[in-house]
Amino acid sequence: MQQANSEVQTDDSRLRFFQSFIGQSMSQSISPVGRWLNGTLLAIEPGAMKMSFVIGPDMINPMMVLHGGIAATILDDVIGTMVYALGREHAYTSVNLNCDFLHAAKLGDTLIAHAFVVRAGRNIIHVEAELVDEQGKIIAKCSSNMIQTSLKIPALPVNGADKKS
Repeated sequence: MQQANSEVQTDDSRLRFFQSFIGQSMSQSISPVGRWLNGTLLAIEPGAMKMSFVIGPDMINPMMVLHGGIAATILDDVIGTMVYALGREHAYTSVNLNCDFLHAAKLGDTLIAHAFVVRAGRNIIHVEAELVDEQGKIIAKCSSNMIQTSLKIPALPVNGADKKS
């Protein structure tokens, strides 16, 4: 993804770091919530990311279907990881997260989350994501605006010592 503003500094080391996890569980994610969700990274490229998740017993509501808050958490975590992988100098945080819950997913279902950048400005990044079942039925979808913070993102370890297979 090419940035419209040449003043936006990017570094592809985070993208390359995540690409090394394609096909693997994210049980070693840098995100504590990501570790708990324990999705499998399917694909990541500049401005797009795809992960799969299996709905476990701690993700359902009393009706035995995926809890809406967990669906929103999955979408938010995939969006946040994708924006982090853009390689911007500063961290971004959600201004909003507007979710639509369209169908139920049951315990044991495998869902695919796909997030993508709609527009990456200098300070605001507008993103969308959807969560679908294996037949392609949309379970939930969202849009979010991420705003740049003053927090600089530290560099990844040079030797990759924190990565565990």
